[in-house]
Amino acid sequence: MRYMPDKPQPRIVIVGAGFGGLAAAQALADAPAEVVVVDRHNYHLFQPLLYQVATAGLSPADIAAPIRSVLAPQANTSVILARVAGVDAARNELVTTDGRRIEYDYLVLATGARHAYFGRDEWEQHAPGIKKIDDAIHLRRKILLAFERAENEPDPDERRALLTFAIVGGGPTGVEMAGAIAELARKALARDFRNIDPRETRVILIEAGPRLLPAFDPDLSEVARRSLEALGVEVRLGARVMDCSERGVSFGPGDAIESRCIVWGAGVRASQAAKWIGAETDNVGRAKVGPDLTVPGHPNVFVIGDTAHALDMDGKPLPGVAPVAKQQGRYVAQAIKARLRGASVPRFMYRNWGSLATIGRRSAVVQFGATPDRRRKLSGYLAWWLWGIAHIAFLIGFRNRVSVVTNWVWSYLTFARGTRLITGPDPDQPVEPARVGIVPGSVAPAERERAAAA
Repeated sequence: MRYMPDKPQPRIVIVGAGFGGLAAAQALADAPAEVVVVDRHNYHLFQPLLYQVATAGLSPADIAAPIRSVLAPQANTSVILARVAGVDAARNELVTTDGRRIEYDYLVLATGARHAYFGRDEWEQHAPGIKKIDDAIHLRRKILLAFERAENEPDPDERRALLTFAIVGGGPTGVEMAGAIAELARKALARDFRNIDPRETRVILIEAGPRLLPAFDPDLSEVARRSLEALGVEVRLGARVMDCSERGVSFGPGDAIESRCIVWGAGVRASQAAKWIGAETDNVGRAKVGPDLTVPGHPNVFVIGDTAHALDMDGKPLPGVAPVAKQQGRYVAQAIKARLRGASVPRFMYRNWGSLATIGRRSAVVQFGATPDRRRKLSGYLAWWLWGIAHIAFLIGFRNRVSVVTNWVWSYLTFARGTRLITGPDPDQPVEPARVGIVPGSVAPAERERAAAA
């Protein structure tokens, strides 16, 4: 089944409504073309704050917005909820898992990335990462259940294991998760339990490299390490993970930690989009693209965001962060509009406005400028305010901004976490068979007669 076979205007199909895809779609609002956005979810997700959902600081609805509502003002744009199965580049068609074939004149692939376990995918069941709302809710349940089970655990060794949280990876995700879990245990939950003291929780951050936050300057990495240790986080540097299991994590030369909750933040792998078009990939599956973000051999196919292996002016791969994806999305929109006019645009150039990472309450590190000679750095309270303002500004929708600010103010004043809900199935427990009751019409007529006679 083909989608809308008659095309009075050129059709631009965008796969993925993350930072890059949504930026491209919004920038095409005035394009003389039909824009079709395809995503397997009906919402745009602000991933940088997912860790706050996982640590009960925010609700999923605070950091997500319906794609249709965001793009509703654009008369030339429609949204399709579907999962993509592949691309028929020879026929310029996108193929979905339900059998639809969506024709395109220009295709933009912005399908994001998932966790990478360096060839040990079996670790994922024991050390989940955080890239989707489902991941965050799963982790929130796992974290909160650890405290609940420790409260009722008579064995002191098992109780210690339940109150030990291991975070793998010293990038922004790992640093922010470690700080958030430490604050959750030592502040928000400190007075809620009777048999355990949550302030005795161990939070251990494991990093294979020599320092945290390798994208930042070394002095800011040291500030982050000291700030985490002030929160009670144990930082293990130069510790390469050797194994993850339901019992804990082992790393380095024979070192191991008993933990019932491991959080993975050590790496990512790209989606399958590069395989759909037969593109050359890097070691994490990202499609190698040209200076104009098109795939060699496919001039009408653009790849952006975490899906793309794009190079900066110095020949180094661009990082997989939201500002890169947003700038690439806007660039692709301008490039397509230029082509529709018969014009061209120069190569894509990323403007690095800086990097931010929060460590905990009133603590963050901020780095402005792309080159060391022009770099400006901040840490501490002022950096924390700048981090918050930047994240509020990037959120989609007024309601989301108000909700996040309200939750942050409440948490700052009271140390409370307003979304400490344990929901969804417990992945660590087998599903018990449901109790079957007798309802009208659920027994055979002969059995009903015998019951009536009795």
